[in-house]
Amino acid sequence: MNPAREIFAASARARETVSNYPEPFHERFRGRIKRPLTTHFGINDFGVNLTTLVPGAQSSLQHRHSHQDEFIYVLEGELTLITETTEAVLRPGVCVGFPAGGTSHHLENRSGSDATYLEIGSRNPADTVSYPQDDLVAIAKDSGWCFYRKNGVPY
Repeated sequence: MNPAREIFAASARARETVSNYPEPFHERFRGRIKRPLTTHFGINDFGVNLTTLVPGAQSSLQHRHSHQDEFIYVLEGELTLITETTEAVLRPGVCVGFPAGGTSHHLENRSGSDATYLEIGSRNPADTVSYPQDDLVAIAKDSGWCFYRKNGVPY
């Protein structure tokens, strides 16, 4: 943490793990590079990541948060937004938001070049995440996300 000093976002340290999803989901996220920005400054109420998806990579599993708002702003490249009912191509300068409890969503890089975007989300300790296409539920705990099958069995 360095609350008094600016950083160059693209040089912020990338997360060491590909994903915090449990197996069998974890390996699906090779090619996703997340650079947490707000943690560098000790900010805890919301998070901002500078995220790059290489061609063929995806941002997350299709998901929706119960208590977390999310906002995406595309900086470079081309991303495909997939929601429950639609797909849309997002290019630099385009933004999209997802209120808590809203439509499920994720991003894919279907282009031939890297795509980079800012992802911003509130950090609500009561949050849970549902994954309509996968046997997975995530519950926020003090120690981080805990993952369960939809029948309640832990991963």
